[in-house]
Amino acid sequence: FDVTAFGARGDRADVQTAEFQSAIDACAAGGGGTVVVPAGTYVVGAIWLRSNITLHLEAGATLMGSEREEDFPVWRSLWEGPGPMQSRVPLLAGEGLENVAITGRGTIDGNGAVWWERHARDHDCPRPWLIRLVDCRNVLVEGVTLRNAPFWTLSPLACENVTIQGVTIVNPADSPNTDGVNPDSCRNVRILNCHIDVGDDCITLKSGKEDDGRQRFKACENIAISNCTLVHGHGGVVIGSEVSGSVRNVVISNCVFIGTDRGIRLKARRGRGGVVENIRVSNLVMEGVLCPIVINLFYGCGNPSPESVDDRIVRPVDSTTPRFRRLRFSNITATDAKYAAMYVLGLPEMYVEDVALSDVMIQLDKNSSESGKPAMSPVVEPHCRSGCIVRNTRGLVMRNVEIVNQLGEALLVTDSEAVSVAGLIAPTASPGPAVRLRGVRDADIRGIRAADGFDCGVNVSG
Repeated sequence: FDVTAFGARGDRADVQTAEFQSAIDACAAGGGGTVVVPAGTYVVGAIWLRSNITLHLEAGATLMGSEREEDFPVWRSLWEGPGPMQSRVPLLAGEGLENVAITGRGTIDGNGAVWWERHARDHDCPRPWLIRLVDCRNVLVEGVTLRNAPFWTLSPLACENVTIQGVTIVNPADSPNTDGVNPDSCRNVRILNCHIDVGDDCITLKSGKEDDGRQRFKACENIAISNCTLVHGHGGVVIGSEVSGSVRNVVISNCVFIGTDRGIRLKARRGRGGVVENIRVSNLVMEGVLCPIVINLFYGCGNPSPESVDDRIVRPVDSTTPRFRRLRFSNITATDAKYAAMYVLGLPEMYVEDVALSDVMIQLDKNSSESGKPAMSPVVEPHCRSGCIVRNTRGLVMRNVEIVNQLGEALLVTDSEAVSVAGLIAPTASPGPAVRLRGVRDADIRGIRAADGFDCGVNVSG
């Protein structure tokens, strides 16, 4: 089904939404097939996809989002919880579909600048996603280029069997909330061979927010992310902070991170609840990332109550207490990191459990400064060029880890249990010890290779 046979013209002159919708609906009425978009620029508003449809954009074809607000009707849909929230119908939308695909070498351009300007004037102004699929099965997005998303770019919610492959996503570095790919409460997702350069997180895994996430949404689970280049943005691969339905069984491998604020970032806070577990991260290269590895259970999001960011008091454990465990990081090289090598902060009532690093080298940037430094946490703020900072953790294992150019300790562990370190290399001397343990129980530290100039190899207190 060629859209031009339904009156669509790729001349960028008029809004062609009705013509595209007619082609898609006719294809669906015929039992399914492929809707072909030839080369040209087609201005469109919100388009609804159907089951058993492939929307194929040929090379040179561009879907350009309309500038008119009325072409993206106000829409109430699920979004992170709690309950339906007011937004706008995405440029490409689908709910309750099966066997839906968006393919080709063409481009989908959300014309986001007009929406970013509206957002700057009114932060409550709802903006459309670029692509939004809810409760769909057997989803494929392949080969296309996605640009200038008004809001999140590619957002599957409560979907199953999703493949996102060979996709290029480019949004300006200063564009607000233009995340790349945001699987939320999805199962069996593969994100492969993609290039993502955006103004917020490149890839984020979520599973709903607080009571709504625990009751309505399922876990985000069985996720494979590989062979991707992740550029700029607030985080390369992020889990959270909306993890109330839990996130589990995630593999992140063979990726390159360039200039993201954080590399791998796991975040939540009291009140979110949920379990983040069975995360495997391997074979990564990072360059110019502010902090390569961040695990933070005091993330200050969503107007947190004062007690949710008070790290000194042990709070009761219940369904609202987040839990992070079984996290593995291996074969990672990070150069020119700006502010900290690694940052792990659990709750005093719920330690981060079973964190292991092996064959990891993190080199801090000797030229980095405090100027313009973003806050890492409302609780513990590392100084510029910190080494590995760990607090409220049980079962930390480090094997063959090298920290270069840090200021202060290469490893600082506070208020933690069961720490095992073997083969830590700290070739850059700094005042103080190479390793500091403060309030730590059951530690096994061996094979420290520290440069001359440290006050000592290991300092124990508390």
